[in-house]
Amino acid sequence: MDLAQLGGSLICQKDAFLCAALGTSIGIVFSRKIGRGMFGGEGFILQKLEGDGMAFIHAGGTIGGKDLAMGETLRVDTGCLVAFQPSVNSDIQFTGGIKNTLFGGEGLFLATLTGPGKAYLQSLPFSRLADRVYAAAPSAGGSRREEGSILGGLGGLLDGDND
Repeated sequence: MDLAQLGGSLICQKDAFLCAALGTSIGIVFSRKIGRGMFGGEGFILQKLEGDGMAFIHAGGTIGGKDLAMGETLRVDTGCLVAFQPSVNSDIQFTGGIKNTLFGGEGLFLATLTGPGKAYLQSLPFSRLADRVYAAAPSAGGSRREEGSILGGLGGLLDGDND
């Protein structure tokens, strides 16, 4: 991220910061909103990067940026929010509806971002990646059927994966 192009400041999820060029300071921001702190998945503390250099932050899956116009609102899964400019108002909102709550698969709350400013989103938060890896592990009942082998089923039998 080029902080100079982002107005010199960026608020990130905790533990997102990797490294930065000289002239970049790292601080914390306390969420003043009880809903965001309790139900936002990131707690009350976020990281704030300030300066005019390059900063590298950690995210998973596909990373996308969204420029929000004045008053434009974006609702996203709380775990998919990576970073946003301080001009973006961020809050947490209940998804609503019994069907959404029980069958939506996204949890009970969404992050609501209101512009102006830029927000960065990720398609695969680390917690979801870890869940998927664990679920696919043979010790958790997963299998290697999607790996493919030139030997087919015989390859799995030879390396001990098939009983």
